[in-house]
Amino acid sequence: EEGFAALSPAGAAAAAGEGVNLVVLPCISPWGYETVNRWNPEAVDPNRSFNPERPGCAEAGLAMAFIQDLIARSKGALVHIDLHETTDTDNSEFWPAKFARDGTEPDPWSEIPDGFYLVADANRLQLEFQLAMLEAVRKVTHIAPADENNHLIGEPLAKDPAGKDVQGLIAMDCGKAYLCSGHTTAPFVTTTEVYPDSPSATPEQCIQAQVACATAGIEYALAHAPPPV
Repeated sequence: EEGFAALSPAGAAAAAGEGVNLVVLPCISPWGYETVNRWNPEAVDPNRSFNPERPGCAEAGLAMAFIQDLIARSKGALVHIDLHETTDTDNSEFWPAKFARDGTEPDPWSEIPDGFYLVADANRLQLEFQLAMLEAVRKVTHIAPADENNHLIGEPLAKDPAGKDVQGLIAMDCGKAYLCSGHTTAPFVTTTEVYPDSPSATPEQCIQAQVACATAGIEYALAHAPPPV
């Protein structure tokens, strides 16, 4: 399941919580949603396909065109939150099928993180924004622990200014990876991940975690919106 939420501010009014446009794309990959996997019917991962110059699939191209058109007709995007969940089918079906299709050897196995975590854009980390969302989620469900290498999905935990690991947060160059969260220039950006197959959380808790995260992120962004140009 994939989703997209963008907040488009209208100058100083947005900082006061007025004149805000909330845009939601509830299901960017309908076929993947119905079949519970990250592929589309052409065996392409839409969330690695957000290349503005050459979209990797129709779903990504349509989403980018829609959002960029709205941004062009507004004051620009303030928040971009990409909502994700990862299920057990990622390791039981998707990755084995991908390796078989491509004729490649499996990478070192990565267990699905058991819990909620965030993927920030390394080029606009906005640590306090990420922390505000994680704190809101902790009231609903647990944060994913890092693995034995202190990684999540093969990426090291992000660090705070004191050099301490931030549990539940990693950072990637989202634009370079063609992730959905990398195609806008919104100053407040993140990608969420929940694990509905966790033995320690229910699917309903995962839904409520997404709601808590998005709400906290939007509230933080409104309170810290850059001054209008």
